[in-house]
Amino acid sequence: MTQQRNIVTRTWGSSVGKKSIMAVTGVIFLLYVIAHMIGNLKIFFGQETFDAYSEHLRTLGAEIFGYEGVLWIIRVVLVSALVLHMAAAFSLWRKANRARPVGYQHKGHQGSYAARTMRWGGVIIALFVIWHILDLTTGTVNPEIGDASAYDKLVASFDRPVVAIFYILAMVALSLHISHGLWSGIQTLGGNSAARQHALKTFSVGVGVVVAVGFAIIPVSVMFGLVR
Repeated sequence: MTQQRNIVTRTWGSSVGKKSIMAVTGVIFLLYVIAHMIGNLKIFFGQETFDAYSEHLRTLGAEIFGYEGVLWIIRVVLVSALVLHMAAAFSLWRKANRARPVGYQHKGHQGSYAARTMRWGGVIIALFVIWHILDLTTGTVNPEIGDASAYDKLVASFDRPVVAIFYILAMVALSLHISHGLWSGIQTLGGNSAARQHALKTFSVGVGVVVAVGFAIIPVSVMFGLVR
């Protein structure tokens, strides 16, 4: 037990350890986001297919974990990863501010810009997630009430232009966050090299763009009447 505590203390007590925590939790989020995007794209196969997929998520592993049991396990893992990710990011930001000399100005401007983009992007994404849960998970702010299907709730949500535009902007923020975060995570976990630098950076940007387009195409399709 003492050895385990020491490992936790050493990991959290160093900048490298915190960056590793951010990288690992970032991978968890990225895998979930990709799976979620693929699932959402089933909306283009029609209401029956999309609603069947939505119900399947709730009955997945029900024999062992009960109805929605797997979903709750996923939620707990994601919330835990989110807390660790944000705590590590805040701690690194605070440490960087304390270490920065008073006369610090333009030095490292590019890195500072990327860091600011990540921080504000993270805030936008966090606010979006809260709205998204209230809208499509609990139905608190969704126009459809009662026992409306997942398909009807999604269409009703994006029938509101303000919500659709907010969703698209959040996906742009998500794309930037993934692109820079994936690139940083690869470096932190030791997967980078001078020979592969350009290819890995292109890959990181490509993943961010694919995720943003995969999500944003749904509200766009609803707004233009392609999905009703």
